[in-house]
Amino acid sequence: MTTVSDQLATLDPPLREIAEELRSVIEAALPEASAAVWHGHPVWGLGDKPGRQPVCLVKGYSSHVAFGLWRGQDIEDRSGRLVPGARRMASVKLRAAADLDAALFAGWLRQAYALEAK
Repeated sequence: MTTVSDQLATLDPPLREIAEELRSVIEAALPEASAAVWHGHPVWGLGDKPGRQPVCLVKGYSSHVAFGLWRGQDIEDRSGRLVPGARRMASVKLRAAADLDAALFAGWLRQAYALEAK
């Protein structure tokens, strides 16, 4: 079984650094969330079954790391950085560690968790 650590280790070094830093932000903001590899990428959610109540995901691409929130379109985002996607999802592309704003992302994560926990 592939773990989140295994999955992140497959990324090229610059992207791995971004993903690991993002993982730290996620785990600090959502200590009660469970993490698993689901559909080929790390996902954090409620409960012990990945995908049942997902909150966020981290997915590596060739030139960026995507940070996605399942209910991202329902989150207040004054920064305008979240890009709407399918269903209620929204995401942001991170191309450098400097693109990661820990305080902003932690706020999004707390909002997303609260929406899923209702």
